[in-house]
Amino acid sequence: MKKITTIAALAGLSFNLLGAPVMASEPQAVYEFYCAQCHGLTGKGDGPNVTKDFPVSPRNFVDAAEMNKLSNADIKNVVLDGGPSAGKSPMMPPWGKTLTEEEVDGLVEYLRVLCACEGKQG
Repeated sequence: MKKITTIAALAGLSFNLLGAPVMASEPQAVYEFYCAQCHGLTGKGDGPNVTKDFPVSPRNFVDAAEMNKLSNADIKNVVLDGGPSAGKSPMMPPWGKTLTEEEVDGLVEYLRVLCACEGKQG
């Protein structure tokens, strides 16, 4: 498996939680690789890393009423700088040194698909 993973990494592939190979630059693939462990594959905040002992519930991206309170810039800043930068959970790590700006922009667009909302302007 390690050899396959190494070959996949060299080919620019990652594996989502379902084990399917995907291109890392695809927004859904980036979400599944980096976010779904806590936020869940469907974005409801019920990922496999979340247990009853988890100190905070991850954001439910499907909740349009809550997601509409956030601008795209708000979401992007939390992804880049982590939860504490916005007064949110310290469990949310900063991804600014891991993800490209294109990947973060793609994530924001993907989260808008999950919530079926546009968010506040600004």
